[in-house]
Amino acid sequence: MEKNKEQKKKRPDLVVYDEDKQRYGAAFRPYATNVGAPQIKLPNNGSWKSSQIYKANKHLKAKYEAIKAEYEELLQVLEYNELVTNAKFTFEPIIGETYHLYNNEKEEPFLSIIDPNSCNFVYLGSFRLTSDYLWERVEQKVDQQLPE
Repeated sequence: MEKNKEQKKKRPDLVVYDEDKQRYGAAFRPYATNVGAPQIKLPNNGSWKSSQIYKANKHLKAKYEAIKAEYEELLQVLEYNELVTNAKFTFEPIIGETYHLYNNEKEEPFLSIIDPNSCNFVYLGSFRLTSDYLWERVEQKVDQQLPE
């Protein structure tokens, strides 16, 4: 034990010696251990990090915009469904058929099969019943001006 302590004391700080294996370990290191070896510098990740953050933020913003657009579409479908469902009609709508929504004299919406060019009511829009029982707006050419 005394001998090991003396040997340890005799070795300079820059000497790499493995006490457990009782051998010099400089040759087994993945890096240089002598004083004349090049300096170990950490790579500058700042530019890589900032470019990755920019890309990630751009990706997340694009996803957000897509979800926001889908949400707005769903709100529009909900609005159309409430408008048409709350309108008065005395028939059972058929899936795939186009119906026309009007306001009567009392400003109450009603659904009709009559073409907008064939009547004098205030035209609100044309709608088709989908297989999901949702009302989708259909573009219709009308001679009279449409209220928004």
